[in-house]
Formats: sequence, C-alpha cells, structure tokens
Amino acid sequence: MEITGTSALVTGGASGLGLATARRLAAAGAVVTIIDLPSSAGADIAAELGGSFAPADVTDPAQVAAAVEIAAQAGPLRVVVNCAGIAPPAKVLDREGNPAPLADFERVVRVNLVGTYNVISQASAAMARTDADAATGDRGVIVNTASVAAFDGQIGQPAYSASKGGVHAMTLPIARELARYGIRVLTIAPGIMETPMLKGLPQAAQDSLGQQVPYPSRLGRPDEYAQLVMSIVENGYLNGETIRLDGAIRMAPR
Repeated sequence: MEITGTSALVTGGASGLGLATARRLAAAGAVVTIIDLPSSAGADIAAELGGSFAPADVTDPAQVAAAVEIAAQAGPLRVVVNCAGIAPPAKVLDREGNPAPLADFERVVRVNLVGTYNVISQASAAMARTDADAATGDRGVIVNTASVAAFDGQIGQPAYSASKGGVHAMTLPIARELARYGIRVLTIAPGIMETPMLKGLPQAAQDSLGQQVPYPSRLGRPDEYAQLVMSIVENGYLNGETIRLDGAIRMAPR
C-alpha cells in the first residue's frame, strides 16, 4: 500500500514503540496524528514530524473520535497503530494472602484491551468511508500491540496477560468483519523491548533480561517494532494474524 500522502494515526506515539513507529511512518511520507496523554511529549513530537497531536484517553469514545477526525482531515486515513498501554505488575493475592484490588485488574484491561477496541471501532468507521485504492481495493490497515505475555504470562501478570491475550483473540474476528471494507487487521506481540520503562532499569538488569533471549541475546529495539509495522503495511497479503517479535524467547514463570 502506498503510504506517501496518506494519514496515519498512532496511539502512544509520544514514546517507545509508538514514537519509533510515528517516525518511520512520517519518513515514508505519511501525515502522522499522535494520540497520547496531555502530559506527554506528544505536541513536541508531532511538531517535529510535521503532524498533529490529539491529547486523548484511548478509553474515551468522544476523545478518540475527535482524534480520528483530526487524522481524517489530514488525508485519507490508511494506517492505524495501537501502541498505548500500561503494565503495572500485580498478583492475585497480596503478601498477606488477601485478594488484590479488583480495580487494579480492571484498569489494565480497560486501557490495554478496551482502549485498543475503542480506537479500532472509531478509526475503522472513518476508514470505511474513505475511497478505496483504485488499483488494489485497499482502504487501510490496523496494527495492534499485544505481548508475548499473551502466551507466556509470568507471575504478577494476570491483568496484563489477560488484556494482551484479548487483543490477540479479537484480531481474527475483526479482520474477518472489516475485510468487506478492504481493511486489514493484524497484531504484533513484542518480547522484551527497550521501552522507557525497561531503560529505566540498571544496565546490569537490562543485560540480564537480554541474556534470556535465545538470539539475538539483547532487548528488542523500538525501531525493529516500527520496521515490522512498515512491512505489515506494505505486504497486502498479511491479515488476521498475530506476529511474535521476540528473538524466540519463551518467558519463564518468574
């Protein structure tokens, strides 16, 4: 699919995987709209890339609809990438053996799963109204972010694993539904990536995590995620699949 002159929407685009993706898309000629929290560096990043910043909570339908409208006004909306998410650790039982607060579980699922669904629903409605590519019939592609935790969840990750497992599980049914509009839907499941959260750890801890990866034995780089997004966008026969990007790691229980 031709990217130059199209509009792209990236959630969580002010840092980490989203930032790397926004930069790749802008370099390929897309006009990028970044969705991130008002407190983020989204405005500065958007100015740097010649795009727009739409401060929004991905779980808020009205705020996301407004962001989608900004993106749709910038050009035909062809690419949507969901990178916004949170990963606070929490066990089912606390140290005293008491149930952890249900609200903590609900918050993670709401941001990671409900937020992703909200962006898909709002953006796909706009994409479906966009003229299809005359040569291919394509209207666009939506790329979501799951995690290897969807398959290899560790102790302390029940909420995160459930939320990312949900993103994986809804990929195929949504791809099947949106096929009639010429919209493809895929998901990337990253392994241990060099995100701002992990980069805040001591170097020894980062090295230890990287050594758990079979090959290459290091943390994944955000630009490698962005590179895979570009490959998905450009390869029109990819659809309805979750792709692991993890150096062949399979996470241990802890």
